[in-house]
Amino acid sequence: MSGLTPPHQPHRPRPEPPPELHARFQAFDLLATLVAVVDRRGCVVFSNAALEDTLGISRRAIAGSEFADAFTERSQLQNALEGASENEFAAMRYDAWLKRAGNDALPVHVIITRTETTDDTIVEMVPLEQQTRQDREERLAEQAQTNKELIRNLAHEIKNPLGGIRGAAQLLELEMASPELTEYTQVIIHEADRLQSLVDRLLAPHRRPHTVGDVNIHEVCERVRSLILAEFPKGLRVVRDYDTSIPEFRGDREHMIQTVLNIAHNAAHALCEHIQEGSALLTFRTRVTRQVTFGKQRYRLALELHVIDNGPGVPDSIKDRIFYPLVSGREGGSGLGLTLAQTFVQQHHGLIEVDSVPGRTDFKILIPLP
Repeated sequence: MSGLTPPHQPHRPRPEPPPELHARFQAFDLLATLVAVVDRRGCVVFSNAALEDTLGISRRAIAGSEFADAFTERSQLQNALEGASENEFAAMRYDAWLKRAGNDALPVHVIITRTETTDDTIVEMVPLEQQTRQDREERLAEQAQTNKELIRNLAHEIKNPLGGIRGAAQLLELEMASPELTEYTQVIIHEADRLQSLVDRLLAPHRRPHTVGDVNIHEVCERVRSLILAEFPKGLRVVRDYDTSIPEFRGDREHMIQTVLNIAHNAAHALCEHIQEGSALLTFRTRVTRQVTFGKQRYRLALELHVIDNGPGVPDSIKDRIFYPLVSGREGGSGLGLTLAQTFVQQHHGLIEVDSVPGRTDFKILIPLP
C-alpha cells in the first residue's frame, strides 16, 4: 500500500466525509494535478480523483489518514503544515517523493497553501515529469500562437503590394512594342502569382470557418490512406492498426483529413528510397488513452492517433523547429504542412508531438474524447 495510516485506532471505521465537504472541494476533481486537503492535524479531509489514481487506493481509504505517511520523508510535509498553521507563509514549495501502491515512488513538486476561510491546508502535487511536459506544451503553444500572428500579419503586408506589382506588370506589358520584352513582364506576373498562392496557403487556416460535426477517426484515416496509395501505388505498404471501439468526437472532419494527410504525405516523401526498394512502411494506429493530461487539463478519455513510418527520421537540424512555418526537411517542400496540422489539432483542443530516430518516426495526435 501507499503507507497512509489512520490517525486513530485502526479497527475503527473511518467516518464518511460529509456531503457538503465534497461539494466544497469537488472542483479539485477537474484538475490534472494531485490535490489533498488536510486539517490542522495533518489528516486528509478530501483527495481529488487524480491523487486517488496516482496512489492506487480509493479516496475513502485516503480520508482520515495522516498525509505525511504518503511521502518517503514525512518530516518535510509535517514542517510545512506546521508553518502554514502558524501563518509563517502564504504558500510554500518543495520537491518530494510520493509513495504509490505497487509502484516506485513518484517525484513531485509540492505546493502548500492555506485556505482563506477555514483552518484546512491545500496540498497540491505536480509530478515533475508532468511539470516538465506542461512547460514544454506551454512553450510550444506560445510559439505556435506567435508564429500564427506573425505569419498572418506578414501575409497581409505582402498581399497588398503584391497585387500592385502584378497589375503594374500587366499594364506595362500592354504598352510594350516589342514582343520579346514581354518575357520579362511574364516573369514578374508568374512570380507574383506564385507568391500569391503561398500567401493564400498561409492565410488558409484563418479564412475557412471551423465546421463542427461528428468525426470518425477511422473514416479520416481511410480517406488519407486512399489518397496516399493513389499517389504512391507501388513500393509503399500502409498498415492499419485500429481500435474500432473508439467513439466519434465533435470536430472538423475536413481539417482532420488535411492534418493526417499532411503528416502522411511528408512521411511518404521521406520514404522515397524505401519506396524504390519496395520496403516503405506507413502505419496508422489508433488507441484510446485514459486519464491523460495535456494542455494543462486532465481528460478521462482521449484519442491517440499515431502516424508511423520507417524512413530516415527527422533531420537533427530541424527537430526543434519542425512545426515552424516555412521549415522543411526536403527539397522543394513549402514547410507549411506541419504548421497547418498543428493549427488544426489545436483547434480541436488537442496536441501533436513527434518522436523520431533513424528507422522510425512517430507523429502522435491527442484529441479529447467525450
